[in-house]
Amino acid sequence: MSYNKKNAHPNGWDKTKLVSRYVTEGAKSAPHRSYYYAMGMTEEQIHQPLIGVGTCWNESAPCNISLSRQAQAVKKGVEAAGASPREFTTITVTDGIAMGHEGMRSSLVSREVIADSVELTMRGHCYDALVGLAGCDKSLPAMMMAMIRLNVPSVFMYGGTILPGKYKGKDVDVVNVFEAVGKHATGEMSDEDLNELEKVACPSSGACGGQFTANTMACVSEAIGLALPHSAGAPAPYETRDEYAYASGEVVVDLIRNGGPRPRDIVTRKSLENAAAIVAATGGSTNAALHLPAMAHEAGIDFNLFEVAEIFKRTPYITNLRPGGKFVAKDLYDVGGIGIVMKELLDNGFLHGDCITVTGKTLAENLEGESLPKDQNVIYPVAAPIHPTGGVVGLKGNLAPEGAIVKIAGLEELTFTGPARVFDGEDACFAAVQNKEYENGDVLVVRYEGAKGGPGMREMLSTTAALYGQGAGGDVALITDGRFSGGTRGFCIGHVGPEAFVGGMIGLLKDGDIITIDAEKGTLDVDLSDEEVEARRKEWKPRKTNYNSGALWKYAQTVGCARDGAVTHPGAKEETHIFVDL
Repeated sequence: MSYNKKNAHPNGWDKTKLVSRYVTEGAKSAPHRSYYYAMGMTEEQIHQPLIGVGTCWNESAPCNISLSRQAQAVKKGVEAAGASPREFTTITVTDGIAMGHEGMRSSLVSREVIADSVELTMRGHCYDALVGLAGCDKSLPAMMMAMIRLNVPSVFMYGGTILPGKYKGKDVDVVNVFEAVGKHATGEMSDEDLNELEKVACPSSGACGGQFTANTMACVSEAIGLALPHSAGAPAPYETRDEYAYASGEVVVDLIRNGGPRPRDIVTRKSLENAAAIVAATGGSTNAALHLPAMAHEAGIDFNLFEVAEIFKRTPYITNLRPGGKFVAKDLYDVGGIGIVMKELLDNGFLHGDCITVTGKTLAENLEGESLPKDQNVIYPVAAPIHPTGGVVGLKGNLAPEGAIVKIAGLEELTFTGPARVFDGEDACFAAVQNKEYENGDVLVVRYEGAKGGPGMREMLSTTAALYGQGAGGDVALITDGRFSGGTRGFCIGHVGPEAFVGGMIGLLKDGDIITIDAEKGTLDVDLSDEEVEARRKEWKPRKTNYNSGALWKYAQTVGCARDGAVTHPGAKEETHIFVDL
């Protein structure tokens, strides 16, 4: 067969501007094509666009276990639309299993590794488009970050939420198990009851059921426009998810045919504001304040913690979801899904309806026909919100010049003043909590857990859940330069910056310092004079971590501050070209 322009594309595709031309077209690509023939591809399939179908499938946790099934449906959709799917997998670190020990240092780092590995797979094999499927916390923003970085036609697909468990007639989830550890430590729960609870809390595949990080970022995927409408809603075991997976495969091929929109057409400042509004309206995870700036960074957009917090401040909290509320993600799905929340916000001026989405339509067009159902108490009307401002609040003050974050969903009191009880690392704090070595009114300070100082910015769910399990969740506050799980509740402030490791104010605190948190005003301060602070700063000495080689060391060398998303590379602003335009 000769390779002139006339017969190089027997399937009707013109690949002169598609990246896969480097591995499928012309005599020079004969060695590459031989590999595709080795995998059973036909000549026609080889000369079609190559679509990466990337998943975070693995057997580490229920979050990811159904992704392989859904990927097969995506591939069928791609094939039906006239392109060739190429499935690949990447890692995840699952917070529910990594939580509460040294493994949690790997969690946030995995976001960068996932994004980087997807980028490298797409670049190395010259795939023309991407459908990315993710199930567990960090894998969702990571997959979307890779899409924005590459700017290839892309569709995101969430793996789905877990079904709620049943324990003594009540819905339960994994956070109930974490909190039960605290009850068990005080003798309030027996060995037998804890054993029974742990066996029924997670009854199916899917990500943690409350409005924790996975479901928060799933809502973001629809609100920002990278996912098909309604694709985030159905629980993981529901085979209806496969219909959305199939459609995602079809749509990504249409994006190639139509010349877009591409991810950077979709992810704009306005769509990022829409994403932040959904986090606020649903009482979502504080981790979104890391992930949205990181996604913006991939598009070359400045959208830091303070800008996210401004959206939080002006958006009403209207969705009654755990951990601050009553319901789980399946309940939201049962009353119509995140589209109902978006429509209620849109109709009341809290979303930008003119943002383009992967459907080729605007957000407002996607939401036509949606309406707030009556006779339900999962989604509240904007006119009668749960709270007039968002479920997540940004803080700033002399203790956090670079900002901090707190989830107020479920809190009755929004101010707290008390003496510091300082711990260098979560392990020491968790041990003190388990032994009830604290007083009501204390502000527990966990430092040297930042992105550099951990390294890895561990989440503190084990500690905060233990406090709640002991009945002290409303009696003490906890602040850290690390993170909190989306499942955390109580007066818990994370992302305090600058972190202790780089000499931030949190590293200068001593037991007894009076700390004031005001989530109404958005402030976080310690009552110390400038002279005292300067004296302590002169005494402070940098310290080394226990991770001085390997992936965590490498991460610590490049990671930036939490305010800007804890990113590890210069981002789109420094690009001289984009992969898709090679």
